[in-house]
Amino acid sequence: MNKTDMIEHMAKHADISKAAAGRALEAFMMGVRTNLKKGASVTLVGFGTFAVTKRAARSGRNPRTGETIKIKSAKLPKFRPGKAFKDALN
Repeated sequence: MNKTDMIEHMAKHADISKAAAGRALEAFMMGVRTNLKKGASVTLVGFGTFAVTKRAARSGRNPRTGETIKIKSAKLPKFRPGKAFKDALN
């Protein structure tokens, strides 16, 4: 399912227009993104938690040349599914 499919699904099941569903999806994604940038997590009870983790700097190798390179530290988004979400899948 891609973004367009999700918008269509939301519009159909919420009985709203595709434009309104698109705005709602964009607002949701922007809210998650904004809170993660601040370092906060976003918890949706029954669905899961979006959080930021930090990956430490490390050394790696360039696969073409075999040369050792330094890889910078980075912040990564993570999603941990909630129990109800996991139970719904099993």
